[in-house]
Amino acid sequence: MTLPADTPQQRERATTIFEKSVPGRRAFVPPGLDVPEIPMSDLIPDRARRASPPGLPEIAEPEIVRHYNRMSRRNFDLDAGFYPLGSCTMKHNPKLHERLAGLPGNARLHPAQRPAAAQGALKLMWHLQEALGEIVGLRAVSLQPSAGSHGELAGVLLARAYHEDRGDARRTRVLTPDTAHGTNPATVSMAGYEVVKVGTSGDGGVDIEDLRSKADDTIACLMLTNPNTLGLFDRNIEEITRIARDCGAVAYYDGANLNAIMGISRPGDMGFDVVHFNLHKSFTQPHGGGGPGAGPIAVSERVAPYLPVPTVVRREGGDPQFDLDFDRPKSIGRLRGFHGNYGVFVRSYAYICSLGAEGLREASEIAVLNANYLLARLKEVAGDALPVAFDRICGHEFVLSGAPMKRDLGIRTLDLAKRLLDHGYHPPTVYFPLLVEEALLIEPTETETRETLDAFAEAVGAILAEAAEDPAIALHAPYTTPVRRLDEATAARRPVVRQPPT
Repeated sequence: MTLPADTPQQRERATTIFEKSVPGRRAFVPPGLDVPEIPMSDLIPDRARRASPPGLPEIAEPEIVRHYNRMSRRNFDLDAGFYPLGSCTMKHNPKLHERLAGLPGNARLHPAQRPAAAQGALKLMWHLQEALGEIVGLRAVSLQPSAGSHGELAGVLLARAYHEDRGDARRTRVLTPDTAHGTNPATVSMAGYEVVKVGTSGDGGVDIEDLRSKADDTIACLMLTNPNTLGLFDRNIEEITRIARDCGAVAYYDGANLNAIMGISRPGDMGFDVVHFNLHKSFTQPHGGGGPGAGPIAVSERVAPYLPVPTVVRREGGDPQFDLDFDRPKSIGRLRGFHGNYGVFVRSYAYICSLGAEGLREASEIAVLNANYLLARLKEVAGDALPVAFDRICGHEFVLSGAPMKRDLGIRTLDLAKRLLDHGYHPPTVYFPLLVEEALLIEPTETETRETLDAFAEAVGAILAEAAEDPAIALHAPYTTPVRRLDEATAARRPVVRQPPT
């Protein structure tokens, strides 16, 4: 077999803007000063000034535009194609929400603005809090955490504050099922607790007997994802929270997978004390690439006194009507500067208002329908090569095992994922959750059409048929991307993230 070589276009795209620099070229020349020039020494002290100018590239404007345009096309994005990244809920980001977040009153509002002069923003935040509290059945909400993992940390710190306020210093451990969201154990460690892993039952849920044997008076919190990272709703969820609460623990619900139950069932009704939201998953805020996110938390009455400060409140008959409340003596304090990523709040509130209660429920129902339809189609095309890890009706996502494919066809889950790029699809999540060998975690979301799901399944089937004839094709994929297969281990351990300084 002859493998495709890199094309001239691919090699050209690898050129950095520094390598295109030519002395004397300019994209912009500022006009001369029409005000008296102030000596630099009066503005910046000598110790803080550079000894020589920075080594910036010198390049014409058309080349700058072309460079960044090329860069924008090097990564796969949701606007370009199907993005079934399991556990990440890469759902469509409506363009209307971008327009709303970009309105001057939203985009240009200074975070230090006085509450009296920011009533519109505070009103939106208050109504968003109320809506999120209603969605999960817990009325007290803080918008402050910046991401899902930040919301997790807030939840565990709230549990710590709750126990410390009661003088209960024995509780040093946190229960985390091995089907919980991947960041949960790290969050437990960051909060100063010990991780206690809970096993998985034969149907993919929490092993109740294992949980019961470990739930004692040393447990501070139970962290649980539902549906879990297998995409399965736990059939024993009320018994699980009852066990946690009976031993005196705080029950924490990881809301990363809320897209499966939003508008259908509520974690507060299941017995949870703390829930975090991923507004950049369930509520259409774009995410990825390290951009701004939001991980608000909603809590029960017994945990509410410890929420971060400030909280957004409405004062009936007050002036101003919407305000920031710092008077919370039991609060765990600030989790970040200012009050959260406001543009995220605008997009998420727009999503909730545009869909309403019935629309949110329909979004979850279609997400679950799409996942089960795609699972059925993949069973048809993949046969025994990619069996489902736990064969029952799934939630919004599901897990396949590539172990038979690796054994019988000679390609790994990673090879299948890389080859999918050549078919125009972003790969699903691979090798997670860890309890499934050669795992492939797939989440189609509610906004994908039946035709897209069929085409994706057919692409998987084509790759498996191709591997049966010549596995080397998948082993060397991808071929059509700007950058071919990387040494991912070295890239993770010794990343080069910036141009070396000159």
